[in-house]
Amino acid sequence: MAKAMARRKKLRSKASSGTPSGDNALSTPLLLINIRQLLTLQGSAAPRRGRELGELSIIEDGAVLCEAGKIVAVGKTRDALRDSWLKGKRKAVREIDCQGKVVLPGFVDSHTHPVFTAPRLVDFEKRTAGASYEDIAAAGGGIRSSVEGVRWASREELAQHVLGALEEMAAQGTTTVEAKSGYGLSTEAELKSLLAVRDAAARWPGTVVTTLLGAHVVPREHVRAPETYLREVCELMIPQAAKQKLAEFVDVFCDRGAFSAEDGRRVLQAAVDNGLGGRAHVCQLSPCSLAPLLASKPASFDHLDFASDEDMKRLSRSQTVATLVPGANYFLGLDRYPPARRLIENGTAVALATDYNPGTSPTTSMPFILSLACTHLKMTPAEAISAGTINGACALLRQKSKGSIEPGKDADLAVFAVDDYREIAYWFGVNRCQATVIGGEVQENK
Repeated sequence: MAKAMARRKKLRSKASSGTPSGDNALSTPLLLINIRQLLTLQGSAAPRRGRELGELSIIEDGAVLCEAGKIVAVGKTRDALRDSWLKGKRKAVREIDCQGKVVLPGFVDSHTHPVFTAPRLVDFEKRTAGASYEDIAAAGGGIRSSVEGVRWASREELAQHVLGALEEMAAQGTTTVEAKSGYGLSTEAELKSLLAVRDAAARWPGTVVTTLLGAHVVPREHVRAPETYLREVCELMIPQAAKQKLAEFVDVFCDRGAFSAEDGRRVLQAAVDNGLGGRAHVCQLSPCSLAPLLASKPASFDHLDFASDEDMKRLSRSQTVATLVPGANYFLGLDRYPPARRLIENGTAVALATDYNPGTSPTTSMPFILSLACTHLKMTPAEAISAGTINGACALLRQKSKGSIEPGKDADLAVFAVDDYREIAYWFGVNRCQATVIGGEVQENK
């Protein structure tokens, strides 16, 4: 905290030297004090692997100073209150007494599907009667059953739904969200979905990273000629999304009933050819070779329930993050969960995300996902927090600005009304997030 004044001057100079990036660029400084446990996650390389995944770099009785949407200084409360600049400017600073609560980086939810119009209640009911994921899809349910609603909905209707989900996420400590299209399954509907995400993101203070998932499944009108649809994705949909700057990433679902690994390779190569990053749903329902997909250096592979030992070793030697989404396993009533312990022990970088979607994981709660990670994936609470913050940021290539509480990073924080960080994963079915700080602005959660 002794260097807070110098950092503040440098940051103020940067904020005033050009056009502010948002409303927070010249906002009132924010000081959080009396934090029982401040989980900074400073110090380790990103993404975190192995033992580093459990290192949270906790400061007891911590304090954080934020200004211009950035973190300026991090340290002890006593040092903050002794700082010469803060002493002189105390009245100009918004001060929040955290009263012994826990503060951590805002969650980074790096895998969501928020562009849909209605829950899939028929699928849900059939599943309670014993129908499998494949049975439901074969009967006309599943992903394809969400397509008609998206195609008929207006861009504004879709944007409102996405915004509602983002607001729910923020109320539970999430400040950065990856948002996929994927329920339009035509160039027109997929681009409309991406535009809706952009519209919603403009009304939400957090960060939204947009992904084109045109290669989710083959739509009904192309089931007899899937190659035609694959060409549409690679030769029309991806180039248009890139040209209009509607997406940063392209995703593909490689699994039984969706696309093959070779199809996935073509989709990810088309992404690279058009200047976009890649990610992929893999090994959720059945084994899938990851070697063809790794050639394009995707940012993340997601699900990985059936990942082989050989592919785990490949992942451990790459920068690709393994994003685990246990909410889907829970909601589908599966006995098998992602092999988190084997992945961690093999040196793979592991992230956690909600997989928020209408069919297999209708949850916006990262704390619930952390709870599942501890109870079903056998991750420690510390590992789960790292996976839901800094490693999630790595999965979105945002580790330089998100995922830890360090000077110069975005002022995205979550304040939890608990005495110990392990309670965040311990309590499930309730929301203990008392406040969320996004870009230095405080959102009180009721």
